[in-house]
Amino acid sequence: MEGFDLSLSLAAPAAFPGISAAGRVEAELRRAIIALELPPGTRLSEQEIALKYGVSRQPVREALIALAKTRLVDVQPQRGTVVVKFSVRKMMEARFVREAVEVAIVRQACLSFAAQSRQRIADLLEMQEKAAQRDDHAAFQRYDELFHIELTEGVGMPLAWEAIRDIKAHMDRVCQLTLPGPEAMQPLVLQHRRIMAAIDDGDATGAEAAMRHHLTEILRALPRTEAAHPDLFE
Repeated sequence: MEGFDLSLSLAAPAAFPGISAAGRVEAELRRAIIALELPPGTRLSEQEIALKYGVSRQPVREALIALAKTRLVDVQPQRGTVVVKFSVRKMMEARFVREAVEVAIVRQACLSFAAQSRQRIADLLEMQEKAAQRDDHAAFQRYDELFHIELTEGVGMPLAWEAIRDIKAHMDRVCQLTLPGPEAMQPLVLQHRRIMAAIDDGDATGAEAAMRHHLTEILRALPRTEAAHPDLFE
């Protein structure tokens, strides 16, 4: 796992209150995989992770099994565990599922949307725009995730986020390559604002169109990304 910094001790429960050792390991590995600190094709060693995290191999094994269920890693008997490579087919499938859920969410939001969630989204978009301006990719993606979470909260359907959370993780990995700077991030903030403008107007057709456009952004960048990084794709 060359280049992967495990210096943060996940054995410290204070950093992850109420979460088991396996859950803490899973959360940090998930973050590292999405951030491409563990790029596609990286082989993971249970023993090395256990030693550096200060835990036994059992919680590491449990964490890897959980990540395998979300298809972020592939556990290969007798061969070890590998971070899965990008797949254009899986990206298309992920976008299809996300669109089905999130289009329904914004249509519902046009009928009824919590004022508190609307204010939170206004604040999130301001912070996301500032993150784009300073080229802070990690913060930008976190605000992006919070935006989509708050949409589901605003219509009183938080379980909808649970349905697409793991799918979004696959898209977020590719976004690390497709959002290289402020000029690539700023249009996404504008797309978020257009979604909210339609919701504010109660325009279900406009909100749906804006969300569909937003979710196809990554697909437009895929051919260029695959050509530039063929070793990271299946």
